[in-house]
Amino acid sequence: MGRRKVEIKRIEKKSSRQVTFSKRRNGLIEKARQLSILCESSVAVIVVSATGKLYNSSSGDNMSKIIHRYQIQQADDLKNLNIEEKTRNYLPQKELLQLVQSNLEEANVNGVSVDSLISLEEQLETALSVTRATKTKLMMEFVKTRREKEKLLIEENLVLASQVTEIGKQTFLVTRDETEMLPEYSSGNNPPETLSLLK
Repeated sequence: MGRRKVEIKRIEKKSSRQVTFSKRRNGLIEKARQLSILCESSVAVIVVSATGKLYNSSSGDNMSKIIHRYQIQQADDLKNLNIEEKTRNYLPQKELLQLVQSNLEEANVNGVSVDSLISLEEQLETALSVTRATKTKLMMEFVKTRREKEKLLIEENLVLASQVTEIGKQTFLVTRDETEMLPEYSSGNNPPETLSLLK
């Protein structure tokens, strides 16, 4: 006799919910580890419990490396996002905020329909995603310009270092030439050698 299929819905009993969460979380992490080994891939799992506790696990690469790769991929996807097309049918941000405020005032709460709240929610989610996309794009551009500036400064530093080395060599040669021209080092002005006294 096979196991009966579990209905996927919220578990009402708190203790059962916590036990299920713990077992399924461990099972998910184990499946992710197996996928990483079997397919030679990098897998990251992040789980946040109902109490706000964070659990994470990674296989293949470490968590920070996987998240960094995800952020780069997300930034590339956001570059391809046509923000104007997405916001064409929605209100400007200022009007949207005024609409939210007017709809959620205590006097108007009872008169608001479910459909208007759903529409408002969609517009807010779109405005939020557009804002995040714009922020990410600006941050990536800022990081890119900083890296380019850093590269230029490193190149300038190398050029200056080579110039300082060259100036040091030239100064050494000039000093050596001037030293050789002094009378005590000149071959023509050596004092005459005296004969040793006869015994």
